[in-house]
Amino acid sequence: MTERETWATRAGFILAAVGSAVGLGNIWQFPFKTAEFGGASFLIVYIVAALGIGLPAILAEFVIGRKANLNTISAFEKLGYKEWRVVGAIGLFTGFWILSYYSVVGGWVLRYIGGSLTGAYFAAPAEYFGQVSAGMDALALHAVFMALVVGIVAAGIEDGIEKATKLMVPSIVVILGALAVFAFTLPGASAGYAYFLSPDFNALSENFAEIVPFAVGQAFFSLSLGMGAMITYASYIDGDQSLFGDGITIVFLNSFVGILAGLVVLPLLFAQGIDPNTSGAGAVFISVAGAFGDIPGGQIVGLVFFAVVLIAALSSAISLLEVVVSWAIDNYDVSRPQMAVGLGGVIFLLGVPSAIDTAWLGWFDTLAYQLLLPLSVLGILVFAAWVYGAPAIDELMKGSGLGEGVGLTWLWLARTLVIVAVVATLALGLQTLFLGESPAIIPPL
Repeated sequence: MTERETWATRAGFILAAVGSAVGLGNIWQFPFKTAEFGGASFLIVYIVAALGIGLPAILAEFVIGRKANLNTISAFEKLGYKEWRVVGAIGLFTGFWILSYYSVVGGWVLRYIGGSLTGAYFAAPAEYFGQVSAGMDALALHAVFMALVVGIVAAGIEDGIEKATKLMVPSIVVILGALAVFAFTLPGASAGYAYFLSPDFNALSENFAEIVPFAVGQAFFSLSLGMGAMITYASYIDGDQSLFGDGITIVFLNSFVGILAGLVVLPLLFAQGIDPNTSGAGAVFISVAGAFGDIPGGQIVGLVFFAVVLIAALSSAISLLEVVVSWAIDNYDVSRPQMAVGLGGVIFLLGVPSAIDTAWLGWFDTLAYQLLLPLSVLGILVFAAWVYGAPAIDELMKGSGLGEGVGLTWLWLARTLVIVAVVATLALGLQTLFLGESPAIIPPL
């Protein structure tokens, strides 16, 4: 087994963790769901959920990772709880599963960077998306995106992931900020700000039961929880830096990027009179893409926009590949580049159905978000809060300069409110998967 790497700097760890969290979902899902569920009133609920529920959960993963200094499966055995390795295995499998189709979407982004230069999608964005989102071209670009991810991970923690994310994350913020300034200058943009930021407390009260579970789920999913990424990244920390301080920084930066994306996307759509009541692929690859054809300098703006989407996609994807590579190099005497190439190849093959048919991509995504992610987060929380307990507080408090009361508050928050929120999210997911006339668990055969 090769000697384990570490982050060169604390900033490197924070930016890598933020890069893992700031993915495609922050660019499209967060702005549209915020608008759908009452604008600023939803933002308030989300921020409360991110701090009150997401932060305790991310700290649980940090504690396990740094204490063990091993991958997401072996960490549980090193801590003395061999039987809990199944929790780590679920997280590893979840990251593996998600990356297989996430890479396909990354390939779409590559296609749209080229399409922005030529203006290929301007006239008929829906038809263009239908043509390029599945088939042999999508498969080829899935391979290109996966190769980029493999190349970064193969270079290692300090020379690959840390250097890449130190460039990527600031670039995301700077480019989104520039696009937000540009969107502000467009006629009609003010309606987008009103739609995104004006509180609609009637919508909040009428849809409270739907909004709260989604806000909790968004907090988990946008922070890359349950995928093994945060345990793996924390395992490379060398020293007693404040996990509490790092966690708060990551939560705030991740939320800031989501809000910044909303200040770009919604004004763009309203300036062109495009209905924002959509989400997922339709938001970025049809609605937003269609807006570029009618604004000044649309080709350049489209190129810049999809470039930042690509950076966000890559920063998340490398964390998911690192989860499985970390496990492999901790347990087998094979070099990092060999493992990155081999495992990246397997993930590529798993993503082939999603590249050939978007119905398969939707099925993979539904299974991940409705079952695998909340199940993994639940297992990690139960272990850290109820099984590991007091040693988890000791690890969390190292380097924090905070009193033991903060650790106890974290522990009991994780033991109660956070676990209840995850159980509720999982229950809703299971209802979607197994109940109803067309259970989502059935694959599109």
